[in-house]
Amino acid sequence: QVRLVESGGGLVQAGGSLRLSCAASGRTFNKYTMAWFRQAPGKERETVAAISWSGDNTYYADSVKGRFAISRGNADNTVYLQMNTLKPEDTAVYYCAATTRANPRTSEYGFWGQGTQVTVSS
Repeated sequence: QVRLVESGGGLVQAGGSLRLSCAASGRTFNKYTMAWFRQAPGKERETVAAISWSGDNTYYADSVKGRFAISRGNADNTVYLQMNTLKPEDTAVYYCAATTRANPRTSEYGFWGQGTQVTVSS
């Protein structure tokens, strides 16, 4: 069982940066694939970035490649999303999620945080 708590969201101007954090409970954090998802009003949830349990493999949505970076600290049970050069279209609620599956589909993420709001003003 994993409990996830996101933090770091807020209001930022276009071109600015934010760093999201996701603190996970549980002693087997290093066995989980972790990901960040986002959902904007009226839109479907989308995968933003994902990272393997070892940190060696990452995935990014095309819309955030080169601007966002996912990382994890297995010693402190935390996954991060560094977001740079933010755009108004990045505005959404961002969710942290975890799964024990490697190369998972969205439906295979069984643990979710409560979400944190990111708003980018133009």
